[in-house]
Amino acid sequence: MQTYSSNSDLHALEDGTALPAMVTPPPGPQSRKLTERLGKVEPPTSSVIPRGQTPVFWERTRGANIVDADGNVYVDLTAGFCVATAGHSNPRIVQAIAKQSETMMHSQGGVNPNRNRVELAEKLSDRAPGELAVSHIANTGAEAVETALKTARIFTGKHKIIAFQGGFHGKTTGALSVSSQNYYRAPFQNMLADTTHVPYAYPYRCPTHSDGDDCFFCDGGYLEHVLTMPDSGVADVAAIIMEPVQGHGGWIVPPKKFVQKVRRLCDEHGIVLIADEIITGFGRTGNWFGMDEYDVVPDIMVVGKGLASGFPISATIMTEEVADAWGPMMHTSTFLGNPVGCAAALASLAEIEEKNLVQRGAELGDYFISRLQELQQEHHLIGEVRGVGMMVGVEFVKDRETREPATEEGARVVDGLLQRGVIATNYGGSYHNVLKMSPPLVITQEQLDCAIEALNESLSTVEAAL
Repeated sequence: MQTYSSNSDLHALEDGTALPAMVTPPPGPQSRKLTERLGKVEPPTSSVIPRGQTPVFWERTRGANIVDADGNVYVDLTAGFCVATAGHSNPRIVQAIAKQSETMMHSQGGVNPNRNRVELAEKLSDRAPGELAVSHIANTGAEAVETALKTARIFTGKHKIIAFQGGFHGKTTGALSVSSQNYYRAPFQNMLADTTHVPYAYPYRCPTHSDGDDCFFCDGGYLEHVLTMPDSGVADVAAIIMEPVQGHGGWIVPPKKFVQKVRRLCDEHGIVLIADEIITGFGRTGNWFGMDEYDVVPDIMVVGKGLASGFPISATIMTEEVADAWGPMMHTSTFLGNPVGCAAALASLAEIEEKNLVQRGAELGDYFISRLQELQQEHHLIGEVRGVGMMVGVEFVKDRETREPATEEGARVVDGLLQRGVIATNYGGSYHNVLKMSPPLVITQEQLDCAIEALNESLSTVEAAL
């Protein structure tokens, strides 16, 4: 790997368009020292350190580049868990944050709002599909999900929620209730609200082995059965919450007919449809919102992550009819509509619009998937390449016939990428074998090609050792 010394190299680094440059094998000595310090002052729940892992500590970011505490320069294929849509430390967003911070960092929640909050709510109303026009602005995705669940219950007067197996919506109590991961749920079962989890359309691992074609699960038939059978044990349903593309579950793209069936069933049964767009919103799927891919408009939509490309802010966007179920000041918080967060979001949305990042994500995503499908022909560990826009997954398997998950082999591939200067550490899925890639939408094709070649090399190394 190259090192950075020339003016052109440094300019690329400042511009966020640099290629990898490694000065020490990661995690380097500074990351190791910081790991030791952090492990002494944080509880086990806060990082991967208690697993015996030494994380790479980030020191500086720009565009599609990350510089770690040891000076290694990486190309990022995560966007920091799908956050840095407009690029890490985007100058326009940084300037908006600095300018607003000089004037006012905080206004008083629901009692004393601020101008930025008005402008952001108006912008979201203009941008959101259909009749979604009213926004409750918070700080994290989990907060937005909590708001959505409470809104659905107060609007319908019902309590049960239907969510999907493999779905993840956050770790606060209400959001955890609709998340399906047993590891997160187990200690708190007696605190979790009434939720039924039904199968999500996962064509590659369809129980009928049909790959999604004419499948009872993948066309929404199972959900319809649950809602129509008198003695299914499921009644009093306030909402169905779903991700347009499952994130934690493994970048799973359902068939269009599945999502449209969910919308139809909600209409037929008086159920609120909540779309969790925290990952998929703002260009990630090559559309402004993930539900656009299926020509479906939800009743409530939650957004976050890429909304401000790095500053903590989220929103629950709903129809006016649904919003009117609330009474005054029933659900507020101290930091509701924080002026700095709103300024960051407005700047991020302007960048996405003016630089046509939604269209760019669609075009680069097609290229990315095509290149990975070429790799699939060369590497037997790749069971499936799937995705939409710049939300692209590679599922690793030991055998393409049995589709047995290649969890450990995939982890070695991810480490090989890290050693080659590519951050691709969003590795998981329901079977712990999916490389989940979501580069900043500003990544250059040269950077993307470099990352793909690094993946090719890492796969070759791992496969040769099997």
